Amino acid sequence: MSKNDNMKKPSRNQRGPGGPIAMGGEKAKNFKTTMKKLIGDLKPFRLQILTVILFASASAAFAIVGPKLLGKATTEVFTGFISQVTGGEGIDFKAISSILILLLGLYSVSTLFMYIQGFIMSDVSMKISYKMRKDISEKMNKMPLAYFDSTSHGEVLSRVTNDVDTVSRTLSQSMSQIITSFTTVVGVLVMMLSISWLMTLVALLIIPMSSFVVINIVKKSQKYFKDQQKFLGQANGHIEEMYSGHLVVKTYNGENKSIETFEDFNDQLYGTAWKSQFLSGLMMPAMNIVSNIGYVGVCVLGGTLAAKQAIEVGDIQAFVQYVRNFTMPISQLANASNVLQQTAAAAERVFEFLGEDEEIKEVENPVSLDKVKGHVTFENVHFGYTEDKTIINDFSTHVEPGHRIALVGKTGAGKTTMVKLLMRFYDIQSGKIAIDGVDINDMSRSFLRDQFGMVLQDTWLYNASIMENIRYGRLDASDEDVIEAAKAAHVDSFVHMLPDGYDMVLNEDASNVSAGQKQLITIARAILSDPKILILDEATSSVDTRTEVQIQEAMGRLMADRTSFIIAHRLSTIRDADRILVMADGDIVEQGSHDDLMGLKGEYYQLYNSQFDVEEAS
Repeated sequence: MSKNDNMKKPSRNQRGPGGPIAMGGEKAKNFKTTMKKLIGDLKPFRLQILTVILFASASAAFAIVGPKLLGKATTEVFTGFISQVTGGEGIDFKAISSILILLLGLYSVSTLFMYIQGFIMSDVSMKISYKMRKDISEKMNKMPLAYFDSTSHGEVLSRVTNDVDTVSRTLSQSMSQIITSFTTVVGVLVMMLSISWLMTLVALLIIPMSSFVVINIVKKSQKYFKDQQKFLGQANGHIEEMYSGHLVVKTYNGENKSIETFEDFNDQLYGTAWKSQFLSGLMMPAMNIVSNIGYVGVCVLGGTLAAKQAIEVGDIQAFVQYVRNFTMPISQLANASNVLQQTAAAAERVFEFLGEDEEIKEVENPVSLDKVKGHVTFENVHFGYTEDKTIINDFSTHVEPGHRIALVGKTGAGKTTMVKLLMRFYDIQSGKIAIDGVDINDMSRSFLRDQFGMVLQDTWLYNASIMENIRYGRLDASDEDVIEAAKAAHVDSFVHMLPDGYDMVLNEDASNVSAGQKQLITIARAILSDPKILILDEATSSVDTRTEVQIQEAMGRLMADRTSFIIAHRLSTIRDADRILVMADGDIVEQGSHDDLMGLKGEYYQLYNSQFDVEEAS
């Protein structure tokens, strides 16, 4: 890719699996502000959300009436049986059938309403997540390179995937569950009180007892869940390292060491996972014991009240059902605070990303040149990645159209930084950079970068065919144009020996072609883009000597009548440059042709001879 070789593949960000109630989530720094922003994003869906609330509430209400009606059916059966024993009319099956038909209708309507609200909420959540991902994608294209230099790709990827998924999952599942649970708790409590306030009081004693059990188990298990996630991450990280570096592991016979390290992580993971799962597994049995004690109390009290004819027999059966229906939504509401905290934390990370500083805005009326000649001027350029530390000091030089300018110097001298400034990946603090006399700040970034072709030492290829990877240099290029560029870069000489030729799909890491072949493909991409100004950063470092000669010839033809900036570490490759700029600590300390600089016997002379001596020694 001529303009995008500086891009790197994002590292895969592992997503830690969540645990049961014991698993605590990351908390938002500012819960209220974040939730207000999230609610603000939901405003366009007010009607849908109101509909969801109504349907969820109605669904829960219809379901709540069910046990009461079933209790009446039970009472009918009981009284009918007693009547039959005493010589009466017996069981009224017509009345029971009517109750059961009504019950079936209520449950059917409840299910239908639940389906409708779930469908609506899923649609809302998908639209919200779509909007968030779209906003993040657009934001990424507006942010300065400095942000991505200081933030891992995995961190950015996590916000696009994990955090947006968390928000979406809460909206589609947890939101309607919270509404349903709240409605159920209130409705069931009302129905319980309508049967017997005394039995309700006994049933409510279950809540503090259950809470006591849950809190104590959570306290003990949470430590082990955190350790489990830590050791799981270590084990996964070790496996990924060993897989990506398996050739090095085999070369140095490191298999046994790798296995020992993994077994250590695996043993630790086993210990913590066993304890965490055991403790969390105790939660339901412990809560069942407490619940069963409550049921015993309710049944004993209910039987006493029924014997005194204070309540009907069916009311006992209905009440037991209500008690069962009461504890689950309370647990769901208790867990809702944790879910909302996780959601707020995820939403906050998304909003933080969307609130990051963007690149300096374009000028209102950007200048576009009809034909760029390639005259480049640096005038008193000052720049630092941070305002308190300047690394480019008063840099000035003039480059004539079609000239080849080599930038040399020790690591950290500022060579690559100058290229980033030229393409406005960063904006200078003071001074001026101009192309054909026009300040690059007066051009749009897209127009400016469209004039450049870039080939870097670190190749970037994506999971597509070789043909499509070359075509990335100019997306509207025909197959014939792609093949012509491939021939100029000597890709055509090896591509026919590969399976499927130009249609061979490169894998995720492009490891199914050699390092030299990858470099040739990126050079073909640069040739296809037909740029006005070239930037080459040790573009032939990954090819053999014979191929390097071929590439130098191809690049020589490509650089003809084009301004070229060549960042070189192997000084033997830039002896034919029109001018060599020797940089040190962000300044030009020497400049001139190769012969001129060798005659000075200064910094360049020492660099060249030291490199020559090393090459001779090797």
